Amino acid sequence: MKKVTIITGHYGSGKTNISVNLALELAKTGERVTVVDLDIVNYYFRTADFKKLFAENGIELISSMYANTNLDIPAISFDIERLCRDEGYLIIDVGGDDAGATALGRYKEPFEELKANNQIDMFYVINCCRYLTSTSEEALELMYEIEETARFKHTGIVNNSNLGTETTVQTAVDAVEFGKEVSKNAGIPVIFNSYPAESEKPEVEGVNFKPVINFVKPIWEQ
Repeated sequence: MKKVTIITGHYGSGKTNISVNLALELAKTGERVTVVDLDIVNYYFRTADFKKLFAENGIELISSMYANTNLDIPAISFDIERLCRDEGYLIIDVGGDDAGATALGRYKEPFEELKANNQIDMFYVINCCRYLTSTSEEALELMYEIEETARFKHTGIVNNSNLGTETTVQTAVDAVEFGKEVSKNAGIPVIFNSYPAESEKPEVEGVNFKPVINFVKPIWEQ
């Protein structure tokens, strides 16, 4: 992974769960990892919920002062520009849709500098099982809205098509063509296709599958 990885996507796409999995994967290699919870829109599913898990794995978590409170206030109380210059890896979990990407727009200049040095990626998480992103056209429309608001272009796609706790390997396999279509129309690669970590890795020629643990639980299961 590059120095900075930004994760975006539609509500319910599983972007926060992807952020958590990527952070833990990096931490296992002994790298210094910092996760920024930039989800200033939806306080039900935030990386801030994983403070204990991150601490146990040596991952630093930085989030809004209002995270995990009943106040849903769009406030940023940390310096992302400084974090981008620090050692190690930085993962930024962005709020859902274009509204959540608003906070990214102010960091266009430092992000462009990182891009020039090939040190940043912005991955768009897709889920064809989710309402409003079930077709390539819908997924792309949202992706472009996020880019316009964030003032930054995505560099890759994560095909995280899932049905929550009911996700099976077949769910992942069935979604492969969807990911390919979005990738082709967007002109950017599919970085990986996710599948349930507790299942056997599916074998589809030419397709990169990555096991993903489901850390984010619906609020009624917490």
